[in-house]
Formats: sequence, structure tokens, C-alpha cells
Amino acid sequence: MTDILIIVFSSLGALFILIAAVGLLKMPDFYLRVSVTTKAVTLGVGLILSAAAVSFSSFNVTTRVIAIIIFIILTAPVAAHMIGRAAYFIGIKMWDKSVMDDLEGKYHRNSHTLGSNATDEEDNLL
Repeated sequence: MTDILIIVFSSLGALFILIAAVGLLKMPDFYLRVSVTTKAVTLGVGLILSAAAVSFSSFNVTTRVIAIIIFIILTAPVAAHMIGRAAYFIGIKMWDKSVMDDLEGKYHRNSHTLGSNATDEEDNLL
């Protein structure tokens, strides 16, 4: 039974990491690439680590795996958000067919802060 779980977890983890690699190649802009890779790789690595925990079936290994999975789940989305935000602020263009830019008109270029409505007058005051 544990062999089946190991095979399922490791295969699904490898599949999600493969999907992230394909998404990295196929997505049209930086922001979509960051989103796809963060989500898929987080799930893939979590599944592979789960396979390792089942394989070793030791309390020490299992607690370390759980700690690593929690750390990855907490840090990967935050890191992706910060990288995407920095990319937006330095001016990396969005895909031409993007429908909506939620930050348009809300970023103060002089102070590097976000507000509800940024205007040229407010930028000049700061």
C-alpha cells in the first residue's frame, strides 16, 4: 500500500513540475509565467516531499517534511507576489491581450507607493 502511495505522490508531483515547465515556456508574459510556476511547483514539490515522508515512514522525516511544506506554502506565493510587484514597478510590460490592469493609475512613481488614485499632480507633490 505504501508503494502505491509513493508512486502516486511522486508521479503527481513530477507531473505538476512538468506542467510548470511547460507553462514557463508557453505563457506569453512574465506575470503569467510567475503565476503558473509558483502554483504548480509548490504543489509538485509538496507531493514529492509527501512521497519521501511516506517512503521513509519515520517521525523525524515526516515532521521535517511537514515543516518544509508549510514553509514553501507560506513563502512561495509571497516571493512571487513581490517579484511580480517589482517587475510591474520597473515597467515590465503586460501581455498585449491582457484585459485589465488593476494597478493602473494607483502607483506613485516618485514615492513608490500604492494609493487609491494616483495622479500626476500627486506625483509632483511627493
